[in-house]
Amino acid sequence: MSKQILVVLTSHDQLGDTGNKTGFWLEELAAPYYVLKDAGATLTLASPKGGQPPLDPASDAEESHTDATRRFEKDAEAQAALASTHRLSEMKAEDFDGVFYPGGHGPLWDLAQDTDSIRLIEDFIAQGKPVASVCHAPIVLVNAKTSDGEPLVKGREVTGFTNGEEEAVGLTQVVPHLVEEALQACGGVYSKADDFTPYVRVDGQLITGQNPPSSAPTADALLEWFEKQ
Repeated sequence: MSKQILVVLTSHDQLGDTGNKTGFWLEELAAPYYVLKDAGATLTLASPKGGQPPLDPASDAEESHTDATRRFEKDAEAQAALASTHRLSEMKAEDFDGVFYPGGHGPLWDLAQDTDSIRLIEDFIAQGKPVASVCHAPIVLVNAKTSDGEPLVKGREVTGFTNGEEEAVGLTQVVPHLVEEALQACGGVYSKADDFTPYVRVDGQLITGQNPPSSAPTADALLEWFEKQ
């Protein structure tokens, strides 16, 4: 599959006013990275500020590591790409076949209302291309609109990090948005599986995954989307 995939990461590193760090979740980048790359896709990494995006330190803890994260951390090419992400403002949907948004808590602060991200999502949709996101990253959809001005997710099947999962990690009172409620508030037909169980929804060009264990399945769903075209 010789597809060009844009991967959009957060540039936000502060977990509200807790004094703790946040960023992107390593598994949610690493697992899709290899699902797509091993299938022959070419990946371009971008973030609002460009350069090295912040890694959520919790996702680099031993208990959070997987085969994919260990592979990613030893992959010099992947590490070089991560250290020098492109500026999101310079990316154009017409240069890519699809886009993938890894999660982590960072996107709740920056990508949710980033005008370049919203423009890109709307352009990908207008060009008939898929927009995939996982865990907290479906928050990037809430301010995107269709060509007739309706919320992009209105009436569409979507999923994302659940209220129960946010409660389980103790951040319900810290985050600026709860993904489950935000998607429902703009008309999304939100559904979920049990907490921390893999779950993916595909509705037209929108592909969403619920949580970190959904990262590889979300990328698999993106590959299947291309195969059906």
